[in-house]
Amino acid sequence: MILDNAKQQRRALIGALVLGGSALATQNALAAEIAIACGAGDASDYCPIAAQEWAEKTGHSVQVVSTPNSATEKLSLYQQLLGSGSGDIDVLMVDIVWPGMLDDHLVDLSEYLPEDATEGFFPALVDNNTVDGRLVAMPWFTDAGLLYYRKDLLEQYGHEVPETWQQLTDIATDIQAAEREAGNDDFWGFSFQGRAYEGLTCNALEWVASHGGGTLVDDEGEVTIDNPRAAAALDLAASWVGSISPEGALNHTEEETRGIFQSGNALFLRNWPYVWSLANGEGSEVAGKVGMAPLPHGPEGEAKATLGGWNFAVSRYSEHPELAADLVAFITSREQQKAHAIQMGMNPTIEALYQDEEVLASNPSMSELYETLTNGVPRPATVTGDAYARVSNAFFNRTHQVLSGELDGASAVQQLGRELERLGRRGW
Repeated sequence: MILDNAKQQRRALIGALVLGGSALATQNALAAEIAIACGAGDASDYCPIAAQEWAEKTGHSVQVVSTPNSATEKLSLYQQLLGSGSGDIDVLMVDIVWPGMLDDHLVDLSEYLPEDATEGFFPALVDNNTVDGRLVAMPWFTDAGLLYYRKDLLEQYGHEVPETWQQLTDIATDIQAAEREAGNDDFWGFSFQGRAYEGLTCNALEWVASHGGGTLVDDEGEVTIDNPRAAAALDLAASWVGSISPEGALNHTEEETRGIFQSGNALFLRNWPYVWSLANGEGSEVAGKVGMAPLPHGPEGEAKATLGGWNFAVSRYSEHPELAADLVAFITSREQQKAHAIQMGMNPTIEALYQDEEVLASNPSMSELYETLTNGVPRPATVTGDAYARVSNAFFNRTHQVLSGELDGASAVQQLGRELERLGRRGW
């Protein structure tokens, strides 16, 4: 009786999420139905469009399930479904940090796709989606951290785009003082995401990795965070709060930081590629004044941008894994990624599309992203598997303590190193 109730609740939840409650293609006697969990189902969700095209091409039907906007809520839904062995969803759209957490519930796509299926994709993304030699997801679109800047102000005050974090600090200090003297008391030198959440993990990983301080946990599962370069990176970031960055940065996420920059009240901004079109769009105070560049680096490192993005995977509980894998291959194909880039401005995971004339015509900034994405640094989600959420939580909490002045960098990385060693003591 308890199992029946749980099954009914699960089916009721999915039923409430189905877009329109009907298939996207007309079923026939021989056709199978594939259920795919897409995004929120709003105008920016290209997944249902691509799924419909596949249905029309193959004659099969597709049931589109919209999922919560919140990645945390989406993951919770997936864990509920997969944990119960439910076959209600065949194809899942998964965040870049989930493959290692969900791999036990996902099929090895290499068993269903051609040998060259991953050819032409960014290698770092393929590696991220390969767990213990199993290809558990195909990359769909990607993100990476970027530096946005006011090109008009740099020119006005005679500065170049900074290449190091110290240069950014010095330039931001200079121009912030000049702008405030000119009457803009709300002006800040640098806006970044400092709230204790996954976004801070992304920011802090960029600071640490670009100082040559490693990536928390290396590819072999060894904890690497307790080192002087990592400590120096966190100490430098802490020096920004209250000087070139507002105290409120300790509670800022992507949208708060975009708001500050787009209203004309920041010189530099760290954010994701989606900001480009918004900052240059109608109603933006800085339209036409915005530049974009790779993030700076430390004295003994090189520019590093944390990779983000979404992928498609097939549930191991699917009754039609071969068809589900075919749908994944179709959505992540070059043709569909190109359409996604042109129509929605999303960043492809196939390298050649960054030289495609039609893609570049729709969004010239794409070409500037190529090198950043090529050198992007993945979060240690694949190697830490189910423990990644705790690893990230420990990292952003310790980093937040440094930013808020509760710890210095050396104490934070020492404590974090011990904490991560305990988490991984019995193997990730």
